[in-house]
Amino acid sequence: MNILVCIKQVPGTNKVEVDPVTGVLKRNGVESKMNPYDLYAIETALRIRDQRGGTVSVITMGPGQASSVIREAFAMGVDNGALISDRKFGGADVLATSYTIAQGIKKIGNFDLILCGKQTTDGDTAQVGPEVAEWLDIPSMSNVSKIVEVLDEAVVVEMDMSHDIEIAKVQFPCLLAVEKDIFMPRLPSYTKKQATKDREITVITFDDLDDKNEKHYGLNGSPTQVQRIFPPSVNAHREMWKGTGEELTVKLLNKIKELKFA
Repeated sequence: MNILVCIKQVPGTNKVEVDPVTGVLKRNGVESKMNPYDLYAIETALRIRDQRGGTVSVITMGPGQASSVIREAFAMGVDNGALISDRKFGGADVLATSYTIAQGIKKIGNFDLILCGKQTTDGDTAQVGPEVAEWLDIPSMSNVSKIVEVLDEAVVVEMDMSHDIEIAKVQFPCLLAVEKDIFMPRLPSYTKKQATKDREITVITFDDLDDKNEKHYGLNGSPTQVQRIFPPSVNAHREMWKGTGEELTVKLLNKIKELKFA
């Protein structure tokens, strides 16, 4: 079984500047890490491979430094890795990102199962995985909390929905977006890290893709335009009141009226 995991490098801190012109995050020089949700997808893939055999590959999109998360995946036991990287892909929204990843997947081969984390910690949209499945014209399931059974032609999963648990059987090839409680991710192995430090990472650029229409990628291919983005304001104002219960009650009532909460 050939399994692919979509992973992403995200900022390791919430103190990230925003480009005032494009409205995108300034990632250069910012401490980064693998998206935490993707660790659960990798663990799921490795367990299925251990059970059914085959290979596990990872793919990510980003600048050259994003290869570090592929190296981390190698240290966890992943077999192959591919990096989609080109300046033409910069500033992509979820639609352009999912399209680019789908194009990259088509270049590296056919997969029985594609896994991704539920969402990323920098965007939190939870849209890229299902959109990749749409571009590839394969079925997808989100909120997957349990792999019930892996069959020759399909996989049976449990999905943790808002008010109940749904069980579904999905034919291969398919895409699953997994929840963080599906498995406990293993730690990277120092031995595997040393053994794979020179392992080749496939780099996919714009020129490698079949679709060379620049209007489908990056800012040009992003229908979502950010009007304004800003960090939440911090209000540390407070007042300390002293008095009897009756006096404090009156003060509190007046304050509520002053703030127009009543």
